Amino acid sequence: MSNNKFYRTLILVLISCITGRAQLLTLDEVLDKIAKNNPQLKMYDEEIKSMDALAPGARSWMSPQVSVGTFMTPYNPKKLFPSETSNGMGSYMVGISQMFPNKRQQNAQFDYMKALSSVEKDTKNYTLNQLNALAKTNYYQWQVLKNKLKILNENLNILTYMIKSIEVRYQYGMEKLPDYYKAKAQLEELGSVIIMLKNQETQKQITLNTLMNLDKNQTFEIDSTFALKHYETLIREDSVIQANRSDLKAIEKNQMLNELKINVEKTKYLPEFGIRYDKMISYGKNPWLFNLMAMATIPMPWSTKMNSANIASLNIKNDALTWQKKMILNEAQGMIYSLKTELINLKKQYKIANQNIIPALKKNYDTALLAWQNNSGNLFEVLEAWEALNMAQIDALDKLENILKAQVEMEKQLEIR
Repeated sequence: MSNNKFYRTLILVLISCITGRAQLLTLDEVLDKIAKNNPQLKMYDEEIKSMDALAPGARSWMSPQVSVGTFMTPYNPKKLFPSETSNGMGSYMVGISQMFPNKRQQNAQFDYMKALSSVEKDTKNYTLNQLNALAKTNYYQWQVLKNKLKILNENLNILTYMIKSIEVRYQYGMEKLPDYYKAKAQLEELGSVIIMLKNQETQKQITLNTLMNLDKNQTFEIDSTFALKHYETLIREDSVIQANRSDLKAIEKNQMLNELKINVEKTKYLPEFGIRYDKMISYGKNPWLFNLMAMATIPMPWSTKMNSANIASLNIKNDALTWQKKMILNEAQGMIYSLKTELINLKKQYKIANQNIIPALKKNYDTALLAWQNNSGNLFEVLEAWEALNMAQIDALDKLENILKAQVEMEKQLEIR
């Protein structure tokens, strides 16, 4: 029985450990949740559905017109009905008319309405690209913050060890009070920096939760690996921009919509036909009569001025959109060439920092620490060497953050997830 209790307790402890552990989210998982849950993207989905729902209405007919009244009726009511000398005059008339839609006009209107949502789809993809860039920036910054905190916590342990050693050595007259107080001040300053970075870490988590439309206080862990890519070696970025950029696609779709709208306007130059039927029911003894007429609308120059003006306006809009596309392409090319140069220089600096500067400062610190421990050096030199090493490590991480920031901007310009 006691064994069963032990196993039950062990299982409960394991379950609590598993459920209490924060969920690990990779960058791809974060981007997937944004694409699935972000309210702004949901809004675009509903807008697209709304536009798609318009298309079936393009093939509707005009409502039939019904008319009732009198036909050739005298003002003198006495003449309405038959008498000895007359069969009566006037009739009661019922009429109905129907205009038949022009098939070409209906098809042109249907093609235009069906294509309306295509612009909204590309606008949604453009917005998704912006949200992805924001998410990647915050994710990478959080990764850098974790590495900074790791270094600072290690330094916190080193300083704590130094201070304890100073306290012991001071009792034997082997240390000076100014060095002790300097180490204590650096320890407090380090603790303050750690608090600031932890706050920034929390802000990044809140931002990502907001983008994923999750509870703002939900905690999760992130992947610690960095994905450095070599966009600085990209050669044919123009073709990538043309193929990937949703804003350029949206402009092209807008131009296509304008062409479809021009087709709609041109169909309004075509005549429309209809039919009218009237039935006359005599008040007197005269026979019942009917009218059956065909009808047609004949567009004339004075009735199509608005259509001509709309066509001219749409052609000018397309010219403006062509220049807008060239402007965006030109700006993107300039930004990409600038980012390529920046990435090359940042990666060189980051490599120098990790391969040359930090190892040299680490050896300097180790040498100063060993000399101090062997009583052949002073604490001031150790603290100076430690501070220089700490600053170099943080500066290298700042360079890494700038590399990742430039990489995100490059992916944003090329619209690469």
